[in-house]
Amino acid sequence: MQPLVTASNSLYICPVCREPLQLQSSGKNYACLHQHSFDVAKAGYLNLLPVQDKHSKEPGDSKLMMIARRLFLEAGFYEPMAKAVAMMIDAVNTKGQGIQFLDLGCGEGYYSRKIAGFCKHSEQIALQGIDIAKFAIAAAAKKQPEAQFVVASSNRLPYADQFFDVVLRVFAPSDSDELKRVLKPSGYLLTVTPGTRHLWQLKELIYAEAKEHASENEVPQGFEHLTTQRISYKITPNPEQRMAILQMTPFAWRANESVLEALSVASELEIETDFILTLSVKTENE
Repeated sequence: MQPLVTASNSLYICPVCREPLQLQSSGKNYACLHQHSFDVAKAGYLNLLPVQDKHSKEPGDSKLMMIARRLFLEAGFYEPMAKAVAMMIDAVNTKGQGIQFLDLGCGEGYYSRKIAGFCKHSEQIALQGIDIAKFAIAAAAKKQPEAQFVVASSNRLPYADQFFDVVLRVFAPSDSDELKRVLKPSGYLLTVTPGTRHLWQLKELIYAEAKEHASENEVPQGFEHLTTQRISYKITPNPEQRMAILQMTPFAWRANESVLEALSVASELEIETDFILTLSVKTENE
């Protein structure tokens, strides 16, 4: 299912002037009434990250981190969590009606593809994905051409007001005001954050005194909490996969040579995963 977008209900807004963007007759670019123009890449994605909003030459995850995340996720280690996410989406879409869905900080689109595969009424879900890393978005667009992917900042979303029914945020930064702006009245926010024991054995190798993750499942202002689910299980990645998950974590830079050696030589290392899924709804009076 593709979004139904008309001149009065444009999906995208210009990242420069915030006016609606319209697909031009050539089908090769979007432009606003001020003639700010953005080309559709050959891979099918749209780059809406102006040069002035970049804080580095290639914002977002590096190619090394992207390859590491691909290696780990495609091995299926986070699939139980992805299935739980799909079940929550089904729970708010019981009638199987068309919904507009945004995967915030989507990377290479792993969760978007899992939603398309696991949700009962996936053909009725119009999938949008956004990430600041161009290499990741290009890969996502190639793997899932039926969805629509955009390079942009999650803190300044290039989408029209009150467009989405559901926003998914898996381990991704966000701006609460922007989330409220793009969600419809009574739209849903589904957030996945690390539980207190997430990747505990990995942390034990890195830190002299490992500490549990602080709880991050607070509901943003302007949203009402509906339900929380904790998904915990153990995985046994091989040495290459352990190195990949290390590259995915924010504490990778703390890993010294002894840690890297321990990860590579251990014959078997069982690691806990611990996820908190929080579903909330936008309050209509906001």
